[in-house]
Amino acid sequence: MTASAPRDDFDRRAATWDDDPMKTARARAVADAIQTHLPDLASMRGFEYGCGTGLLSFALQSSLREIVLADNSDGMLDVLRCKIDSAQINNMKPIRLDLSTDPLPGQQFDLACSLMTLHHIPDTDDILRKLHALLADFGHLCIADLDREDGSFHGEGFDGHNGFDRADLARRAEHAGFTNVAFSTVFTINKGLPEKSYPVFLMYAQKRAGKP
Repeated sequence: MTASAPRDDFDRRAATWDDDPMKTARARAVADAIQTHLPDLASMRGFEYGCGTGLLSFALQSSLREIVLADNSDGMLDVLRCKIDSAQINNMKPIRLDLSTDPLPGQQFDLACSLMTLHHIPDTDDILRKLHALLADFGHLCIADLDREDGSFHGEGFDGHNGFDRADLARRAEHAGFTNVAFSTVFTINKGLPEKSYPVFLMYAQKRAGKP
């Protein structure tokens, strides 16, 4: 959950968030794609922004050295902490963080990732710069989100981004200091009446050494 989305809405939905099998399948598909693209995760420190209940990080957890999970929804974080405690996992650390207003964490990471978070953040350029700053040299960015759509995914009243044009997002990532930007389609969400298909991309990018 992030700046443009009503926090209390995510708090309210947190308890049943994991009940939707599509969300679990989507997280698993994104995690599989990350693991295929970055086979050497075992030594990496990960950071997931807008983690919600941690579906993506749980799918990556066994492959990573450690992972910090950040969100600004107390409801989502409460569910996440219960899941971590129940599974007795010791390499996952949840934190309350809103990068639009809070200072950056004091540590750097080898991997920064997000799933269906970017389209909720008003200032795309700002969050890309901040994720870049959070990465160590040669660190990797993996962002999964919607391709550009007509606004029907969220419907009337949504004030975030209606997905992203891949070429435009690549230019923004490069302007923020990333290199080796590439995309793949990793999942498709089918919803609505009549049913529509919404492709989900995974953008890969890397931080150049020495780039401030």
